[in-house]
Amino acid sequence: MTAIALIVPAPYDAVSGGYGYDRRMVAGLRARGHTVRVVELAGRHPLPDATAEASAWQAIADLAPGEIPVIDGLGLPSFARAAEAISRAGAVGLIHHPTPLEKGLSEADAALLSEKEALLLPLLARLIATSRATAKALAGMGVSEARIGVVEPGTDAAPRARGSRSAGCAILSIGAAVPRKGHDLLLRALGRLTDLDWRLTIVGSLDRDRAHAAALAALARDLAIAGRVTFAGEVADGALEELWAGADLFALATWHEGYGMAVAEALKRGIPCALTAGGAVADLLPVEAGVIVPPGDWIALSRAMRRPILDTALRHRMSDAAFAAGARLPGWEAQADAFARELAAVAG
Repeated sequence: MTAIALIVPAPYDAVSGGYGYDRRMVAGLRARGHTVRVVELAGRHPLPDATAEASAWQAIADLAPGEIPVIDGLGLPSFARAAEAISRAGAVGLIHHPTPLEKGLSEADAALLSEKEALLLPLLARLIATSRATAKALAGMGVSEARIGVVEPGTDAAPRARGSRSAGCAILSIGAAVPRKGHDLLLRALGRLTDLDWRLTIVGSLDRDRAHAAALAALARDLAIAGRVTFAGEVADGALEELWAGADLFALATWHEGYGMAVAEALKRGIPCALTAGGAVADLLPVEAGVIVPPGDWIALSRAMRRPILDTALRHRMSDAAFAAGARLPGWEAQADAFARELAAVAG
């Protein structure tokens, strides 16, 4: 069996798709007899400060003999000053999406992250991408395809959503209130549809970028749709399940997703989707299960959303297609097996 140190920026219990993936893989590997130690990096990420860089050095120094370090991509730039050390350690990169693709970065910061990743990626023993789109992006950055494995997230069994059972359309969006998630674009899209009967609930942290969260609330007021929009913040599992169950349409105007776990959850429940094709989400959504437009084009998104909001029969047909697509998605057990095989290739 393999000894693994999963190195992630603190806090490990953060509510996000990426951290959720990490926790499920840790549980799956442990269930298969592997020893997994979680190391939480201090400091600021992905743009590292001195604390983050010192924490990265310490994480490598503390490795036990034969222990494979698996570095979550969000923390990878913090290892730039420890590049030779991670090469000697045979480190594996777990890449949800390249960090320069985060929205809201200045050109200088994005360039700095690109420089750090260009230095580090060739030194890793293997890269595990969480989608084919991310693997393609890594190959485009000069990484040999032979060194990249793909282990997509799994899904749990879930009941088919019943929908709101009302005359209007209950729209659900899930994602932290950060620029990359494009909630401002979704609000603008819906702001053009005030002649229709809809309401929107956005689930996700309001604390990661409080200025952006406040700007979203102000935008909803400016668009005169604040009475239709609920910023729910992070919610407990039971409350989230109720929101899933009562959703008629899932919407996400993301600029980029390494995979799109919330989209997969929507499909699993047979919920039609209205999306922007940022990153891997375009690979997830069958054309008959929703609508999809280019990233950033909120006017196109508004036009595309009109029919599924208005036409209940169309939503039902989309729901059938979504549920069929969700049934084809892999489960977490199979994906934990796939992750273990990737690590075995390194350990061997």
